[in-house]
Amino acid sequence: MLAIGAYEKCKQYINLHSSESDTKKEIFPCITISRQTGSGSYELSKKLIKILQEKSKDPANPWTYFNKDLIAKIVEEFKLPKAFSSYIAENKYSHISDAVNELLGVKPAEWTIVHKSTEIILQLAHYGKTILVGRGSNVITSKLPNSFHIRLIAPMEYRLKHVQEVFKYSKLEAMEYIKREDVNRNKYLKSHFFREPNDPTLYHLTINTGKLSYEEGAFVIADSLMRKFPNSFVE
Repeated sequence: MLAIGAYEKCKQYINLHSSESDTKKEIFPCITISRQTGSGSYELSKKLIKILQEKSKDPANPWTYFNKDLIAKIVEEFKLPKAFSSYIAENKYSHISDAVNELLGVKPAEWTIVHKSTEIILQLAHYGKTILVGRGSNVITSKLPNSFHIRLIAPMEYRLKHVQEVFKYSKLEAMEYIKREDVNRNKYLKSHFFREPNDPTLYHLTINTGKLSYEEGAFVIADSLMRKFPNSFVE
């Protein structure tokens, strides 16, 4: 769930980097976050951005968070009709029906959208100072030397409480939502990238937000990032 104005920040970030030349003087790190539903990726990211923004060189170049905003950017970048945005959900992965629908002009095939979103993710990662949540961003950017990968987990009772608070769901509704979202995310990564999100070798760090507060988790991530990429931060 995003705060009002989050997409404006994303557009400002994109406009800033779109106006830069290809001879950018410095590559900053990017962070990918894979998460269990309800583990608080947005809440932790807000605190992480605050820490990193204060410690990073070139403060005029802001750290920016992308998740559902990334979908909107894809729609904007490739001039896709707004109605197609509903097809970019992580639970769409039927390749046969996608191919037929594209031939009939019904909607862009899922593999086409995944390809385009992959291009966007790689570009955002190359710009640096991005937090990319979901959409296989950890696998897509795994070969980039400036990428840093996080997995967020939490006990089920914590995740239930968080989803209930955010969406005002009953406990049963929250349970159904978590199960559905986790299944869809797992299928998306496995279908398109042939990886399992629970594979610990995909990540630099796994943070349990049921054991660490969002602020504590953010400080752990920031400290590790600054140690790995010391040239990108002030002393």
